[in-house]
Amino acid sequence: MLHRVDSRYTIYEGPAPAATTTLEREGFVLLPGAFDSSVIQSLRDDIDDVFDRYPPDVRAGSETLSRASMFRYEMFNRSAASQAIAGDRAILDVIEPLISDECHLIACTAWRNPADPAHAPRGQEWHTDGGPHIPRKPGVPWPSEIPYPVFAIAVHVFLEDCTELDGPTAVIPGSHMSGLAPPKAREFDLTLEYAGRGPLPILARAGDVSFFVSDVWHRRMPPQAGGTGRYFLQLNYARRDLAQRVRPTSVVNHTTHEARERAATERGRLLIGLHPERFYDG
Repeated sequence: MLHRVDSRYTIYEGPAPAATTTLEREGFVLLPGAFDSSVIQSLRDDIDDVFDRYPPDVRAGSETLSRASMFRYEMFNRSAASQAIAGDRAILDVIEPLISDECHLIACTAWRNPADPAHAPRGQEWHTDGGPHIPRKPGVPWPSEIPYPVFAIAVHVFLEDCTELDGPTAVIPGSHMSGLAPPKAREFDLTLEYAGRGPLPILARAGDVSFFVSDVWHRRMPPQAGGTGRYFLQLNYARRDLAQRVRPTSVVNHTTHEARERAATERGRLLIGLHPERFYDG
């Protein structure tokens, strides 16, 4: 676990919730009943309003209008309720011992997947959101005496129930410590394992909150007929050292017009912080 003293990080050895310990060890945890129905209804109403007021925003990973319509980005800018829930101690108490009490949101996106399984018949491929942050060759275990570092954490605040029929997120416990990305040749394999452990679907009720480390292998399971779709607010938190990705660098950056004009090559653009969109740019 992590703690910042002045300008440096050190090991945190104070008290922490059981959920934090599970998140660090397994790479994920579910917090049942974190928010009551009145809080969730208010949050849902606010997010519904954002979906009504803001048009779909086509970004990397949602290049078509039909796919883009399932998402609304930079939610803490657009929804007061989303900003409030992001700062709720029910969430921060779990993540701060791992990424410090000055961690910040690097992305904040509302997801509203339709019930019709035709939009994602295979679900989503196995992937990591970021990393592996400390890549290693296969068969090289992480030293047990060193706490495994966590750089970023995804949080899903469920606005409605998520069942097997809805294509829930599944994780492979412990895979965040692998130092590996999921094998490309098995990206849709429902029997994929790491260290003898297979997929665990995260089934949730409205008001539950799930947490998973960005390095953990995870995917959306295939949605099925009879489901109602998925609706949740995704909050991505990271150490202060990781840059925010709420808006693409083409929109928000630290460059002047003159510097951009001088950046005549792709490498030159990358050097001054003008990056192509990746997962967290939303």
